Amino acid sequence: MLKVENLNAGYGKLQVLHEVSLFFPERKISVVIGPNGSGKSTLLKTIFGLTKIYSGKIIFENNDITFLPPHKIASMGIAYLPQTNNVFENLTVEENLRMAGYNLSKEELEARLASSLEFFPQLKLYMKRKARQLSGGERQMLAIAMSLIRKPRLMMFDEPTAALAPKIAHQVLRSIVKLRDELGITIILVEQNARAALEIADKASLLVSGRVIFDGLPKDLLENPELGRMYLGVTSSQV
Repeated sequence: MLKVENLNAGYGKLQVLHEVSLFFPERKISVVIGPNGSGKSTLLKTIFGLTKIYSGKIIFENNDITFLPPHKIASMGIAYLPQTNNVFENLTVEENLRMAGYNLSKEELEARLASSLEFFPQLKLYMKRKARQLSGGERQMLAIAMSLIRKPRLMMFDEPTAALAPKIAHQVLRSIVKLRDELGITIILVEQNARAALEIADKASLLVSGRVIFDGLPKDLLENPELGRMYLGVTSSQV
C-alpha cells in the first residue's frame, strides 16, 4: 500500500528522520510508537508533504509521491488527521462536514454526508452545534467523519487519544478498528498509549531518535523484554 525507503527528513537544517524504511500493508492497522521526540509525528507529516525531505522515497500504490504537495497527496486518497486543529472550531458540525466536500457536486456531497453520518450516527444529534462545543472524543469523531467525506484509502492518525479520558480513548480506537474492518481503510496510527495501540494493531514499528528500532508483529514487540522495558513500559507478563 505505502512504503518509505531510506527516508531522511526534517525541518530546515534539523534532521529528524534517519534512513527510515517501513512498509504499511493494505487494509491493516500499522502502529508507530516510541518515546517523545522520536520522530513519529514527523513521519506522518513527511508522508503528507509537510516537511523537508533530504533523500529517500515515499511510494503509495506504486506511485512516487515523495515531493508532491499536500493537496495532491490528499487527492490520491491519503488523509492526515493531526493531533490538534483537525476541525473548524467556529463552524457547526454540519458546516465542517460540508466544508470537507467543498469540491464535490451537490448530489455526491449529500451521498457522502449520509454515508459518513451512518458511520457516526451520534453526530446527527450535534449537526447545528459549533465544533468548539464538542467534547474531545466528539471532535475526533467529527474529524474522522470529515475525512470519510473524501473517501480515503489510507488514513494517518497522530495521537487521536491524547488528553482523552480512558473510556473515550477506547471508543476512538474502536472507531479506528471499524474503519479497517467495515470500510477496508488502511490505517497508520501514531499513538503514545503503546499498550492500547498494540492491542488493535496488525503491525508495529518502534521509532527511537528518528530511527527504526523494531518493525514487525505487535506480539513480538511486546514479548521483547529489553524493548518493552526500555521504551514501552510494558513486558510480556503484563499483556
